[in-house]
Amino acid sequence: MALRIGSSIENDMAPTDSFSFPKSRRLMKASEYERVKRDGFTRRGKLLMLNVVAVENSGPCRVGFVASRRIGGAVARNRGRRRLREIVRQHQHDLREDFWIVLVARRDAADANYRALEHEWLRLAKRASILL
Repeated sequence: MALRIGSSIENDMAPTDSFSFPKSRRLMKASEYERVKRDGFTRRGKLLMLNVVAVENSGPCRVGFVASRRIGGAVARNRGRRRLREIVRQHQHDLREDFWIVLVARRDAADANYRALEHEWLRLAKRASILL
């Protein structure tokens, strides 16, 4: 039996869950950040601060990222946000639904490596009971 070109073997090997992290999965409005801060609870770590609020029927969890000027200049803040966004993107399928999350980078996060940030994120997420 010959294999046809363009057969669906590639489709069978594709992962069922997408690892994209579109803007629809992020908190974008100031009112959303305010709601998380006002109604949610906080878990603090050395590198990150995690704010979480349960939102009924909101679907997949939505995440916002904050890096204040205490972190450093624009380059350092953007690097910190990109790292946090990548960490959450990699672990998004491990998160429970119907939660809004705000991750705040603390001063020491600017000097931390990727592994340290990832370890802190997983530790705080586990403490907040938002992991599956």
